[in-house]
Amino acid sequence: MYISNNHISRRAVLRGIGASVALPFLEAMVPARSLFARGGDGAAGRKLRFVALEMVHGSAGSTPIGIQKNLWAPAGVGRSFDLSSTVLSPLEPFREHVTIVSNTDVRNAEAFAAPEIGGDHFRSSAVFLTQTHPKQTQGSDLHAGVSIDQIFATKYGQDTPIPSMQLCIENVDQAGGCSYGYSCAYTDSISWASPSQPLPMIRDPRLVFDQLFGVGATPSERKERRSEDRSILDWLGTSIDRLKKDLGAADRARLDDYLQDVREIERRIQKVEAYNTSGEPRELPGAPIGVPDSFTEHVKLMFDLQALAFASDLTRVFAFKLGRDASNRVYPDSGFKGAFHSASHHQEREDKILDFAKINKYHVSLVPYFLEKLKNTPDGDGNLLESSVILYGSPMGDSNVHNHKRVPLFMAGRAGGALKGNMHVKAADGTPIANAMLTVAHKLGLEMPSFGDSTGELDLNVAATDRA
Repeated sequence: MYISNNHISRRAVLRGIGASVALPFLEAMVPARSLFARGGDGAAGRKLRFVALEMVHGSAGSTPIGIQKNLWAPAGVGRSFDLSSTVLSPLEPFREHVTIVSNTDVRNAEAFAAPEIGGDHFRSSAVFLTQTHPKQTQGSDLHAGVSIDQIFATKYGQDTPIPSMQLCIENVDQAGGCSYGYSCAYTDSISWASPSQPLPMIRDPRLVFDQLFGVGATPSERKERRSEDRSILDWLGTSIDRLKKDLGAADRARLDDYLQDVREIERRIQKVEAYNTSGEPRELPGAPIGVPDSFTEHVKLMFDLQALAFASDLTRVFAFKLGRDASNRVYPDSGFKGAFHSASHHQEREDKILDFAKINKYHVSLVPYFLEKLKNTPDGDGNLLESSVILYGSPMGDSNVHNHKRVPLFMAGRAGGALKGNMHVKAADGTPIANAMLTVAHKLGLEMPSFGDSTGELDLNVAATDRA
């Protein structure tokens, strides 16, 4: 380990003309006198990160047939569970970092009054991270709750240049009223800064890249920069060389790897933009030019950007909406060619439920790509996966009947050691999902007596059978 008395600030950036790139964690950022004095920081001293991933339309495993066949949750609880029959099987390589929570409900997404019946698709996303029943309105008098990502951002977001970021995959720019008397704002966002303020979500990877790396002060400047067909790293050469002179060999290698990641992501975005402006037919003709037609590529680009943001400590919280309710997108990589929303209305037929499970498994299969990125990214004396919580779930259960019972949910990451992983927790019947989210909030250091309709914590490190 190279130990220098030349301490580099964690907020140091590489600056060029019209661009800036924050640095990854380097050994030189730890003063020599405190390097060994800090000892074992553990969960208390580690900077924690939080990512919330929402996928709409519930899960095949929430149906009676799906429960019988263990299509979502495995049969075994505690640490002795087998994922092979479940749509969660792609998580097997990371089971030591995964906590599965089954049999919880999202009551606040249910209809509370007769006029709300049938409007589940148009209010559910607003409930996912707020666990609050939204007011039925198509006007500007929105009312839901503050989402858990924004509660986290309120406490920790002031320590980073960007308090939080909100990303999405589908088109969520449908202003005005949607259906069943609900504003599209409820459908389009999962992140709420206040009960009346849903936050806009960014679909275009180029916009995310530009926000993270300060490329151009105005849209016209950013467009001009892109037209030059150069990398932002080309504008940073002098500052990169100057910094490397003060770094040890390990830090130089780490910086090179990080900058190569930045360049590779930029190159992929440029490749997408080049194709989408070439005149070739697009699968998503109305999407921004930076959005790949491929769902897989789009999600992976967004995951890569989140991993870079965490590595450079530009932000510590993301809300990522992977789908939009009632979307009939087709996912050919899933092995099933049917439309998403149509597949979710399977009439409780086993063959159709198994087809729907293919889509669920495909969606889950993209998450390990992100987990691998985080695991391979150093963070202090550990890695980013150890110091993060990635929450994946849906506010709907059996979408064929629009219920919100036995909803899919899992967490990945260790929250700095507060989550043990390799655990399947099966909650008692009627347990609110808000109990699990309240527990996650506490693991992340948030002091909250309750959240949504929570009735208390749900122990995520001990199975129900062990508690008994």
